[in-house]
Amino acid sequence: MSATQAWDRAAALTVPVDARPRAESARDARPRAEIAALREEFPAIGDLFTFMRDAELRFATLRMRIDVRTATTQGERVETVDVALRHPGEAKILTTQVGGDITAYDAWVSDGETVRTYTASRKLGTRRPVRRSVRGLEDPDLPGTSKVYVPRTDLPAESLPDVFLHPAGYCQNVLATGDCVITGLTSVAGREAIVLECTNPRTIERIADRPDYLIRLAVDRTDGVILRLEESMGDHVTRAAEVTSYEPNADLTPGSFAFNFPAGTTFIY
Repeated sequence: MSATQAWDRAAALTVPVDARPRAESARDARPRAEIAALREEFPAIGDLFTFMRDAELRFATLRMRIDVRTATTQGERVETVDVALRHPGEAKILTTQVGGDITAYDAWVSDGETVRTYTASRKLGTRRPVRRSVRGLEDPDLPGTSKVYVPRTDLPAESLPDVFLHPAGYCQNVLATGDCVITGLTSVAGREAIVLECTNPRTIERIADRPDYLIRLAVDRTDGVILRLEESMGDHVTRAAEVTSYEPNADLTPGSFAFNFPAGTTFIY
């Protein structure tokens, strides 16, 4: 077990970039993870957060599926989120509702320069440039809490794939504001994971601002990605998201990121 420690190092990766041949594009160069592997069975919370921050640096490609169960006023909603990713910049996310119309899905596709989205239920599509980060956040005089993690491959902001694969901001802005403890080990999608519980985080939605609010995570011990996220109030689980398939360094074809807007699509922008 480990007690919570203040952590504000979401943007503090200082390990030098790997040496690359001159002919290789600088865009393909990547930093090395600060912590290559966890040596202790139950690491300190700060060390675990640092290990999680560098999760996406430990694979070049990824195929992953997340099953999401959410409690709503209309009953439980179950969705499947399929993720394909190739550094740097390429990503495709398909979200479908289990038990619903198989033709009703949401797509998010990026090549690192342009983001395309499509909502099949309304036949709405968008095309827009990748959102650029706020300038000036690299200023060394800024405190750690004012800086943000810059991903190698952008994903939809505040989405589950973003939280699972880019957990630095979640660790700094949510988990580090509460009381965290490591409670043990588990297995998710055939992978060993560290179980972390967080109570009373200060940075949450108003509806969850109550003393019995709990976040429980399972963190992949090898790569540092989040494999399971469960939120509950008292004995009632309000959201549970779990990785059911995780394939780092998967063999992805160019077609893995292909997407054509169907005929009749209405473009918002």
